[in-house]
Amino acid sequence: MKKATPKKAAPAKKGAPLKQGASLKKATVAPGKTAVPVKKAAAAKTVAAHPPSGESRTALVRRARRINRELAEVYPYAHPELDFENPFQLIVATVLSAQTTDLRVNQTTPALFAKYPTPEDLAAGNPEEVEEILRPTGFFRAKTRSVIGLSKALVEDFGGEVPGRLEDLVKLPGVGRKTAFVVLGNAFGRPGVTVDTHFQRLVRRWQWTAETDPDKIEAAVGALFPKSDWTMLSHHVIFHGRRICHARKPACGACPIAPLCPAYGEGETDPEKARKLLKYEKGGFPGQRLKPPQAYLDAGGKPAPPLGAG
Repeated sequence: MKKATPKKAAPAKKGAPLKQGASLKKATVAPGKTAVPVKKAAAAKTVAAHPPSGESRTALVRRARRINRELAEVYPYAHPELDFENPFQLIVATVLSAQTTDLRVNQTTPALFAKYPTPEDLAAGNPEEVEEILRPTGFFRAKTRSVIGLSKALVEDFGGEVPGRLEDLVKLPGVGRKTAFVVLGNAFGRPGVTVDTHFQRLVRRWQWTAETDPDKIEAAVGALFPKSDWTMLSHHVIFHGRRICHARKPACGACPIAPLCPAYGEGETDPEKARKLLKYEKGGFPGQRLKPPQAYLDAGGKPAPPLGAG
């Protein structure tokens, strides 16, 4: 992105206040405290002003961080949406999530991990039996090869343990930088920017970057934030992309960060119609995890049903 001479950011268009007021007061969930109800997305009442084409680097950084702060208030319970109990389960689930939803993976992995709880077990698994378990996730033959190959590599090269370094993770079959950062950030507490399809779509809509290559997006967006923010930033953006800022029809009229968004108006702007587009807990529906974090449940989120449940 071309670096412009720093200058004061242009104010939002008159009548489009940047702060959403009471609807964005921060909600927190502490052990033993009263449960916090899940926030309903506030309706956008005014059209956001498009950032000027000459937006300075300083203005971009401020706007990006403001969006992340607002999303943190809307999704105080943001979390990885794959069920897992250890690094091995997380890395396998993340590999399986390609070309399908986290919900479908979460509905499939209980049977997989019940039969193959360790890398040693899955490495020695019968491919035909693994394929049958993974069939609901799609591309099940390729995914079977990936997770069995991944398990063999863990056993042969890392003593049956998932490594905690990026350079080791990306050498594993089926593991790219996106999967590696999911594992590092959520299983090992090491910051990383997870560039999935939702993340790519939103950061381009918000004009944080014009890059299209995931690695370049990762570098460009990472440079706008402190490293310590990277993992939760990823969760905030992905949560928003799944619930409100959809690919085909964003719910602009129900978006709490509409005044900060250059792409306001690409989707439904009528508040009532937009609210009908909301997904998961924002629309009153179950989330993607069968076993979500307690903070999510305390905030009113509902666990997803198991595979085959009505």
